[in-house]
Formats: sequence, C-alpha cells, structure tokens
Amino acid sequence: MKKERTLVIIKPDGIQRSLIGEIVGRFERAGLKLVGLKMLVPSQEFIEKHYLVHPEWRRITGEKTIESYKKKGKKPPHEDPYKVTEIVLDNLKKYMSSGPVVVMVWQGIHAVGIIRKLIGSTEPMTSDVGTIRGDFTIDSYEISDLDGRAVRNLIHASGSLEEAEKEIALWFKSEELIKYRLVQEQILYDINLDGILE
Repeated sequence: MKKERTLVIIKPDGIQRSLIGEIVGRFERAGLKLVGLKMLVPSQEFIEKHYLVHPEWRRITGEKTIESYKKKGKKPPHEDPYKVTEIVLDNLKKYMSSGPVVVMVWQGIHAVGIIRKLIGSTEPMTSDVGTIRGDFTIDSYEISDLDGRAVRNLIHASGSLEEAEKEIALWFKSEELIKYRLVQEQILYDINLDGILE
C-alpha cells in the first residue's frame, strides 16, 4: 500500500492557467512522491484510448450523465447512455488534444484516494473550497453544455487502483518510472521514527 501509484494529467486549461507548480506542490505537501513525468500534446486517438481503457466507461459515464441531467430537472440529450457518451467523448477528445498536457505518476500510501480528495469533484462549481478544482476554476456542467464542450476542470486523476494501473501502462513505459527514496518517507512510513535522533 505504501507504493500505491496513480496517474494524474494536468489538462490544457491547467497548463494555460500556469497552475503546474501549484498542483504539483499540493501533491508534494500531502506526502506523495512523483515517480513519472512528461509533457506532450496527445492525439485525439490517444485520448479515446485513455478514456476507453476502462471497458465500462461508455455505459457508466452515460448513465451518470443522464442521472445528473434528471436530478437538475433537465432533459438529457439522449436516453441511451452510449449515445450520450458519444457526445462526451467527442468533446473530451477536442479538449484534451487542444494543447500540451503534463502527465504524472504519483506514489504513496492511498495515492488514488488522496489525490481524488485533493482535486475535488469532477464539476468545478460543486467542488469544495480547498480542493484544486474548487479553488482554481469556475466552470460548470451547465455552461459547458450550453457551449457544447467538455467541462474545463484542470486535471484528471485515476478513479481506482485498477484504473490507475491501466492508465499508467498506457501513458508510461516501465523504464520511464523512477524508483528512488525521499528523505520524508522515513517520517511518513517508518514505524518507530527511530532514524531521527543521532
């Protein structure tokens, strides 16, 4: 568990807002370790692979989107979850390939859950103050739907350990992930803290 890994992508809007350092700093301050890092402009085909790495993504995302519309008393664009995700995926491909992204692998105890907590919920408007999305962006599903685009929420993070493993394997070769020790790991993980005093 101490070596749990997760994938994080700072999306094109996060890069354009000059938030790379702020985002990285939050993960470092939480005690996580950066073990992989690259910057690139992904193709739309690659972004499709990224989202479809989870075999049930189309169905689950479509159902969640339909439910979200209905909760707000609005009519979803379709009742078929697969048709809804066609729209969602098309918008995501345009958004995620519109400029450079920073792709990272973070490691540490509960890495998946800690990072999900730090970034906040998918919709910036409903993200808590203190989260990355809650503090640094003001977009909403309503506005993105009106504009016919993906919600600009700065960052992607794997939703589960299984998803993280698949996403990391898609974005990184094993030799691109660095194994090294941080001094702070002695404080975070050493049972007796017996390495402090001389």
